[in-house]
Amino acid sequence: MGKGLIKLIQFLRIGLKEPKRWLPLGLMLIFPLLGYMYHFVDHPTRHVHSLVTSFDRATPFIKYFALPYGVWIFYIYVCLIYFYFKDRKAYYRSIALYTVCALTCYAIYSVFQTTVPRPAVTGDDAFARLVTYIYHRDEPYNCFPSIHCFSSYMVMRMIFTSPARGRWNRVLIGTMSVTIICSTLFMKQHVILDAVSAFALVEIYRLLLLKTASWFGQQNAVRRQQMQA
Repeated sequence: MGKGLIKLIQFLRIGLKEPKRWLPLGLMLIFPLLGYMYHFVDHPTRHVHSLVTSFDRATPFIKYFALPYGVWIFYIYVCLIYFYFKDRKAYYRSIALYTVCALTCYAIYSVFQTTVPRPAVTGDDAFARLVTYIYHRDEPYNCFPSIHCFSSYMVMRMIFTSPARGRWNRVLIGTMSVTIICSTLFMKQHVILDAVSAFALVEIYRLLLLKTASWFGQQNAVRRQQMQA
């Protein structure tokens, strides 16, 4: 039996004896709430803009990317649970970062709504049906910035800077995140500016969160010094 499996079994045994260890995973309940809020801005406003560039017009529609696009949210869940076990700080930061980025996206959608023209879907194979299902379920709005892109970039950024980073988790998370980001373009759900703005959003809020955490850490250190004086 591998060492990793033994550690997992030991952790599960401890978790069953101490249920409170699982409580922080309840923070992931923010995702259904954010998903519910999403639908309030998933519609055209008075002015709907297009950010399509020559790069986007040259990007082909590839229906096979419907698969990574469709499993996106489950992938994010898996990454967060992995962070919970391997790097608790990355878990909390990811929850906070996802929440503020999503709420910022919603605010932008409400005042600057964009759309992306969708191609006609032909064929009756599994991938064509999956594309049709995705198009039917998701209106062609709420594009700038891309939630798929910011969240996929976020978990990749987290693992690349985590103390728990290793060769294989960086390769797996990096490859899957890049694939999902590319899928948004090949599926014609987003344009390149949606992706770039998503990356910028993560970097801005990540810096603010790190600065805020550092400030609170310094304040706590000063209080401890004052108490000891």
